[in-house]
Amino acid sequence: MDPTTAPEDTRSAATSGERSGIIETDLPGRLDRLPWGRFHTLIVFALGITWLLDGLEVTLAGAVASALKSSPVLRFSNADVGFGGSAYIAGAVLGALGFGWLTDRLGRRKLFFITLFLYVAATAATAFSWNLASFVLFRFLTGAGIGGEYTAINSTIQEFTPARLRGWTDLAINGTFWVGAGIGAAGSLVLLDPGMLPPDWGWRGCFLIGAALGLTILFMRMWVPESPRWLITHNREDEARRVVEEIEAHFREHGVTVPNTPVKPLRLHAREHTPLREVADTLFKVHRRRSLVGLTLMTAQAFFYNAIFFTYALVLTDFYHVPGDRIGWYVLPFAAGNFLGPVLLGKLFDVLGRRRMIAFTYAMSGVLLTISGWMFTQGMLTVTTQTIAWMIIFFFASAAASSAYLTVSETFPLEIRALAIAVFYAFGTALGGIIGPALFGHLIDTHERGAVFIGYLIGSALMIAAAVVAGIWGVAAERKSLEDVARPLSAADPH
Repeated sequence: MDPTTAPEDTRSAATSGERSGIIETDLPGRLDRLPWGRFHTLIVFALGITWLLDGLEVTLAGAVASALKSSPVLRFSNADVGFGGSAYIAGAVLGALGFGWLTDRLGRRKLFFITLFLYVAATAATAFSWNLASFVLFRFLTGAGIGGEYTAINSTIQEFTPARLRGWTDLAINGTFWVGAGIGAAGSLVLLDPGMLPPDWGWRGCFLIGAALGLTILFMRMWVPESPRWLITHNREDEARRVVEEIEAHFREHGVTVPNTPVKPLRLHAREHTPLREVADTLFKVHRRRSLVGLTLMTAQAFFYNAIFFTYALVLTDFYHVPGDRIGWYVLPFAAGNFLGPVLLGKLFDVLGRRRMIAFTYAMSGVLLTISGWMFTQGMLTVTTQTIAWMIIFFFASAAASSAYLTVSETFPLEIRALAIAVFYAFGTALGGIIGPALFGHLIDTHERGAVFIGYLIGSALMIAAAVVAGIWGVAAERKSLEDVARPLSAADPH
């Protein structure tokens, strides 16, 4: 189909196809050929903010650990703090699965409002927890909102981003997790200061930061359209066409020339939804090798991150005797290293390729953690050099973790993209994320550096194993259309 054809001609061709049960459309190609513009930047801000919220939540959970233990109401132990972290991850797992299925069924746009509202309500409720049970419940619900956000947001951003920029964009967005971590760290420095608020109110104020940010984001998302790719796979080609034409008109209004180079048309069988049986067949039979890669990457990074970062404050307080109200000063440089990793390395995922860079960043993370863990057991690190070591390790680990989400969101058919993200996020996080914080909480409770080092070795081994799997079986998806990386389930054979 000629992309310069007038809208009336496009409508006629689409309608003719729909009558025969086939939709023929050039809309995905028209999205991929667009230059980067103000529209894409606004999408990144309105939707990518999810990662910032997760970074905020995870940082607060670590930064307030000491305050939760000294709270006259809660009086948590290290194991209780770890249990709270595991509850958050468990909620994210179940939220991702439930909301992921709904995202593919009901649409991206509906779900990224529902999940954000749940997050805002739950994190606000966390601030008013009165015992361990209430705290765990509210952390579970907060995690459910964030897990649902991941599925709706990642699929939407992937489907709007031009193919040639998809890798760097995805990694850079994921890196904003650490902007949230920085906000959480800075907020904790102020709110946990005994001179600012009473001891039992500082940690409560920290959780209200997330609720306040979430409310502002709700308004930012009002103008974000439904994904045209989702619309055409649900037999709503006319709506999809209107969205793409409005996006192109938006470019022209701002003086940007819209390319008119020919694009390959996509022919799809009209359908309303994808049965779960077909989803399972696709994930575990048709694309079982890709499923193995996705599960391995997600599990390794989930254990690596959640185990270490959820207990970051406990290591600083128990082994380096850092006061709880000073933890934020050590989180800030750590967050900076994590943010710079995806931003600076992200372009290489599009230039050098996915397989090389995923294998490299995973392997470097595992090797460096092993080295620093050994130095930790030997007492060779001060609190300053330990922070520097973590900065360097997670410069690479942050890019690696971001690439796991990139992999599972671009290597499966678009009809099941959100659910695929959910499945691998859920299984990987359940295997690595729920076990990790609880395990490390108990290891730190031994007050033995050697016991903590065992946990570090487990994380390192998982990352190195994931590097091998990605290097052998990873998909070279760089600079390719999503439909070329994974053929849609409803694709019709060409004429």
